[in-house]
Amino acid sequence: MTGGLLVVGDVVTDVVARHGSALVHGTDTAARIWTRAGGAGANVACWAVRSGCPDVRLVARVGADSADWHRDLLRRAGVRELLAVDDEVPTATVVALVDRSAERTFLTDSGAVLRLSPDDWSPSMLDGIAHLHLSGYLLFAGTSRATALLALREAGRRDIPVSIDPASAGFLAELGVDRFLALTEGADLLLPNADEAKLLTGLPDPADAAAKLSLLVRQVVVTLGGGGVLLASAGSVTARVAAEPVSVAVDSTGAGDAFTGGFLAARLAGADDATAAAAGCRAGAEAVMSVGGRPPLPGDPP
Repeated sequence: MTGGLLVVGDVVTDVVARHGSALVHGTDTAARIWTRAGGAGANVACWAVRSGCPDVRLVARVGADSADWHRDLLRRAGVRELLAVDDEVPTATVVALVDRSAERTFLTDSGAVLRLSPDDWSPSMLDGIAHLHLSGYLLFAGTSRATALLALREAGRRDIPVSIDPASAGFLAELGVDRFLALTEGADLLLPNADEAKLLTGLPDPADAAAKLSLLVRQVVVTLGGGGVLLASAGSVTARVAAEPVSVAVDSTGAGDAFTGGFLAARLAGADDATAAAAGCRAGAEAVMSVGGRPPLPGDPP
């Protein structure tokens, strides 16, 4: 397959706090704290480049407060940034509380993310593109939702495949399952994690959930963390791919985004689905061994 990857999504400033003991309400808990660039869409774009995709572009909205910093980091990662700058609200911020098992809990201020506007979009952004990936976060507010649906419709008009990451079980529950599924009609690939797949179907078993979802979307890939990945289409699980071994898990922030970036890069390079899933698992394993949701850049602090 020739052509590039366009990601329409989010750029976020992540504040990652790793705490070795349980949080103690009303007083101090010792932690190590880092500030990192993140955002599901931006993470996917950066991991796609890391995984060998030569043409990756990102459409997102950031605040003027940190636009230059985010632009610089995306360019250093090899992503062609198409960022709109918001002069009224700051860049989105996420506080990621990471426990000793590397599991994370997010506190999210969406900032400029959900203000991505139809005025920030142009059909020409799809010129030379072979695949469109949408971050599901955009579907959780009216303005950004309208922009995501514009991109989805234009991709459909050009016969460009579209993938969607549901993004957040918490926000998904607020939006409503039926509404989400209606909004994503026309997508070719859905990439939920196990919790999102179960929420979207009401089924407790991820394999059953994947199979059911694949009756609604042509292909479904469900990530299971250390349990690997399920691939499903036409109502059946078609493959199970094992997770890549991890020596020391540090931070699971962005592991799913890393999988998506690796998977899409491999698919665009012509890999079959199982091979692409294995590539995604390798990226996800690399992601959990460092702090933050993106591949480390040369010169990054440890």
